[in-house]
Amino acid sequence: MNSNENQNSHEYNMLYFVKDPANICSLIGLVCSLTGIYFAIIGKLSYAMICALWAVLFDWADGRVARRLKDRTDYHRSIGIQLDSLIDIVSFSIFPAVFLLSYGKFNPLFLPGALLIVCGGAVRLSYFNVFGMIDKNTYKGLALDNNLIILSFIFLFERYVPLHIFSVIILAVMLLLLIFNLAPIRTPKFSDRWFFVLAAYVTIMTVYYAGLS
Repeated sequence: MNSNENQNSHEYNMLYFVKDPANICSLIGLVCSLTGIYFAIIGKLSYAMICALWAVLFDWADGRVARRLKDRTDYHRSIGIQLDSLIDIVSFSIFPAVFLLSYGKFNPLFLPGALLIVCGGAVRLSYFNVFGMIDKNTYKGLALDNNLIILSFIFLFERYVPLHIFSVIILAVMLLLLIFNLAPIRTPKFSDRWFFVLAAYVTIMTVYYAGLS
C-alpha cells in the first residue's frame, strides 16, 4: 500500500467498495448461497442445488474479474479477499450443512455431521487466510468449492435410492470430503480455462435440476 493511499484511507466508506466489479460478483454469489439455503430449508432441494452451483460459478468469476481490472488499489484487493473468505463460509460450509439437515428431515442424528462441516470449513478458511497456497498452482487440501461440484453430481442419483439410505450416503460423502479439505495433501488450482468448463457444467446441471422441480 503506497503512502498516498494510506493518507487517503479515511476518505473511503464501506459502500465505496461495493462498486468494485469483482466484489459485485462475490456479493451475487452470496445472494445465490442465501437463496439456496432458503430453498433447502423449505425442502426445494433441486432449486437449492442450482443456487449452490451458481454460487460456485460466481466464486470463480470474482477472481477472473479482479485480475482483469486496472488501477485496482490495495484497499480494493484487501477488502475483496476478506469479502470472498466471509462469503465462502456461507456458500461452502453453512449451505452444505443446512442442505444435509434438510435432506435428513432435520433429524438430530445429522446435527453432529452438520456442525463438523461448518467448523471444518471455518478451520480451513482460517488456515488459508494465514498461510495461503503452497504455490500459485497448488492448494494444501481440497478447496471447499469442489465439495459442491462433487455433491451436485452425486445428488443426480438421489431419485434411485431410498431416502433413508441416500441421506446416510450424503452424510458420508460430505464427511469424507471434509477430511480431504483438511488433509495435508497437494491439490491443483484450476486454471482460468477451466472456468468455461465449470460454466457449461453449471448450465447443464441447472437445466437438469430445474426439470426435476
